[in-house]
Formats: sequence, structure tokens, C-alpha cells
Amino acid sequence: MHSVGLILREIREEKGFQLQEVQEKTKINLTILSRIENGKRLPTKKQAIELANYYSCDPNKILLNLVGDKIAYEIQDEEFGIEALHVAEEIVTYGKPTTLFPELETQKQINLESRRYIGNKNKLTNWILDTILTETKNVNSLIDIFAGTASVAKASFKHFENVIINDILHSNNVIYKAFFEIGNWNKEKLNYILKSWNELKADQLTENYFSEQFGNKFFEHNTSKIIGFIRQDIEDKKNEFTDKEYNILLATLIYNIDKIANTVGHFDAYIKKPIRSNKLNFILINPIDFAGIEIHQENANVLARKIKADIAYIDPPYNSRQYSRFYHLYENLIQWKKPELFGVALKPKPENMSVYCTVGAKDAFKDLVENLNVKYLAVSYNNTYNSKSNSSENKIKLEQIEAILNKKGRTKIFEKKYNNLGVEYLETLLITKNEK
Repeated sequence: MHSVGLILREIREEKGFQLQEVQEKTKINLTILSRIENGKRLPTKKQAIELANYYSCDPNKILLNLVGDKIAYEIQDEEFGIEALHVAEEIVTYGKPTTLFPELETQKQINLESRRYIGNKNKLTNWILDTILTETKNVNSLIDIFAGTASVAKASFKHFENVIINDILHSNNVIYKAFFEIGNWNKEKLNYILKSWNELKADQLTENYFSEQFGNKFFEHNTSKIIGFIRQDIEDKKNEFTDKEYNILLATLIYNIDKIANTVGHFDAYIKKPIRSNKLNFILINPIDFAGIEIHQENANVLARKIKADIAYIDPPYNSRQYSRFYHLYENLIQWKKPELFGVALKPKPENMSVYCTVGAKDAFKDLVENLNVKYLAVSYNNTYNSKSNSSENKIKLEQIEAILNKKGRTKIFEKKYNNLGVEYLETLLITKNEK
């Protein structure tokens, strides 16, 4: 049964339309409409758009469900269905699968972008920076105050002498320090450690916090035993590492297990199917030290009052998806406090919750803009997150953002369409010259 048809039927019934009326307006055969709504056939892309437009709902959301149905149909009866889904995701994101033949990767290193992360700007980074550089003058420093995957910050290194990077997540802070911070580290030493990780045998290890909590849920059980052993081993030997080495090892652990996590890209839930065993083959991350980096882990609105730069790039989490909850497993793994966990998704008690994911987003954004000491502000905005719940709609509208920025100075708006898994999205970039 296909979910997109059920969703279309729910929307039609909520609008109070009769099926015959829809047929007359869209010219889609009545039998076909009935079969679509009963989940017995998929609409074509054209039909999906026609129905979405007639119902005055977002066509992108309908198309995203349509693509999801197509993928689910293809993999549901396949022995390697879930693994194939991960491979498809890697092909779309990186141009090729990165986990099928780990023996071919032994001489390579993992780059910053090789990570699954909701809302990442990998496909838009060049456009964002090109637009910023075209629309600004006499700029030498940039603040990426909601850095996330840090792809924009990384790309900005070749254009700016100084870059300030910030994110409230513990895992992201470790990743930034591992990739960017200047520090002493021995590559040969770390590769030797990774070699020992790759030789670990799960049946020779005892159960640990990670395997007991996450085994056969977010990761296959034996894999979880190895992950938990490695994390504890890093902590036990922390005094043997420099700060840079410690952060590189933690980031390397995250990036390698991210490829085999039993999820669809975040840890709000795990896939409820048996997990095939995946042999871990650890590969070192590829640090790119940048002398002009300044790394923070702080509330953005508090930090804004302490720092100064020529440009602030702003890309907050506008809707209710709290990143500290979506990536709770990595937060848990990095802090390694082994807290009590709750619910099906095995989350600890909430922390690092962002006001930008609440009804207070507009006021928080206004406060941030008013207190950033910069010449220019560049704000990313995307309102195409697919949600069936009103609670996940954006907490601040584009018009509100524009109005707040216009009080700071003249604002220009730029738009970029891009495609992901057959669905077209629209990214908006607002650039304001501070005239106050």
C-alpha cells in the first residue's frame, strides 16, 4: 500500500471535496483517482503536482512522499533492502557508495562532508559563498554562528583570513576541533590505533553501556560492543593523547559508524527490521588545519554579544526538530556520561534545546540580528521540510525575517532551486548590509 495516496485522500476529505469533483477539475480518470487513494497505485509526478495544486498544498511534500513510496516499493522484498537504501543515499550525497568495499578505502581519509546530517548545505555551499562574495566589499572575516556540518565554514577558509565557528552540540564541537583546530598530532600513531580497532573481535569483548543500550537497535549488537569498547578505550587512554589526537579519534569514530547506523540519517528513530552484520573498517578523518579558526560551543545569542567580524552567516534550525534530540546518540557517545535513557528512541534527558525550534524563534532572531557586530548579514532560509505535523512547520516566516533584516539595512533576496532524490527544493539567501 502506498502512503502518498492515503495522504491525498486525507487532504481531499479535509477540504470537503468529492472525488467526482476532483476528477472534473483535474481530468484524472475517476478509477485511477480511486486506486491512488486506496494505495493500489502511485500517481505520476504530473498527477501528484496537479492534485497538490488543486488542494492548495505544497507539491514538494507530496512529491517527497511519492519518491519515498517508490523507494519503499523497490526495497521492501529485497534481502538487502535497508542496506541498499543506505547505498543509494551515499550515491546521491557523495557520487558513489562509501561502505560496500572498505578494503579499497584503506589508503584514503574521510572528508568533513562525508556525514549524514539533516539540513546540510553541501549542495549549496558554492552558491552561498559565491553570492556572499559578489554582494559584499572589503571583507576578511566571517562568523558561522549555527555551523552544523560546517561545510560553509570550511569553504570560506580560502576567502577569509579569520572564521569564527559555533554550534551548541558537543559532537559538532569535537568535529570542528578535530578537522580545523591547530594542534600537534601523529598520523602514524593514530593509524596504528585504527589498525588495532579493525582487528577487534566482538566475541572476545564483554557487554558495555553502548551495546546494552543500542545493540540491535541503532547498530547491530556485535558492532555495538566494538563501538562501546573503543569509546571507553579512548577515554581510558586520554592522557596518552594530545587534545588534537583525542578529538581526531572521537571524530573518526563518529564518521565511520555513521555510515552503518540503522537509521535514515538521524537518531529520532531506528529502522524496525533485523540488522545485517557490518564489519567495521575504520578510516582516519582528513583534518585541514586553519590558522584563522576560532571555535565556540555557546548559545548563539549570547555569543553574538562577544564577537565581531565582517560577515555573519546565519542558518538556524527554524522548525521544531531539535538537533540535540535528532543526534542524541552522538551527544551521548562524545560526552560519555552514560546517562539513563528514555523512550523507544533511547534518548537522555533534554539538554541544549534551541529557542529557534519554538514559538520564541522570531524574538530570538530579532535579538541575534540586533546584537551581531558585523558589516553584513547573510541568512539562509528553507521552508520545504516534509512534515505531517503542524508542530514541525517553520517557527518564523520568510517575511518576518526580511522585515527584521530591513531594520538593519537594505536587504537583497536570492533564490536557488536544487534537486534531491527527485524532489525540487528552494533555498533562499538574504543578504543585508548593516547601515546602523
